[in-house]
Amino acid sequence: MKKFAVGTAVFAGVAVLMIAATAFATPNLDFSTVQLSKGRFGEIDVKTNDALPHQVKLKTQGESDVYVVENTVKPGGYSGWHTHPGPSLITVTSGTATFYDGDDPTCSPHVYPAGTGVIDPGGGHVHLLRNEGNVDLVTVTVQILPADAPRRIDAPNPGNCPF
Repeated sequence: MKKFAVGTAVFAGVAVLMIAATAFATPNLDFSTVQLSKGRFGEIDVKTNDALPHQVKLKTQGESDVYVVENTVKPGGYSGWHTHPGPSLITVTSGTATFYDGDDPTCSPHVYPAGTGVIDPGGGHVHLLRNEGNVDLVTVTVQILPADAPRRIDAPNPGNCPF
């Protein structure tokens, strides 16, 4: 009976934390996502030929869901603070992307114009994407996530930026 009570208390505590995180989540504005594809992969262990000048290694443990999504952010729009449970490879296809890191006390912008890319490491890295330009921002993103994990996890405002 004692184990049941402890288990119930732990479950209740986790539920309260999840509800609190949702309640304090920051909404997005003029931000839309279209899922272009999703594929389930077994363990990935790929490495290019060592003799080649360009080297790539990719290794996962367990099954992964690999998404390709297109995000469109209207001028003045933003993603809201969030994280992902795995890495994202983001290509800016039009406009200019401005990223802010949740753990940066100076709230320094990281600016990526069309034709450039950025890697979001995921795993709790809280960030916000803004379109501070005057044309639509469009990104195409490849995400490698644990199987059945949520693609996006909303986060509360970390309080380091004035917005």
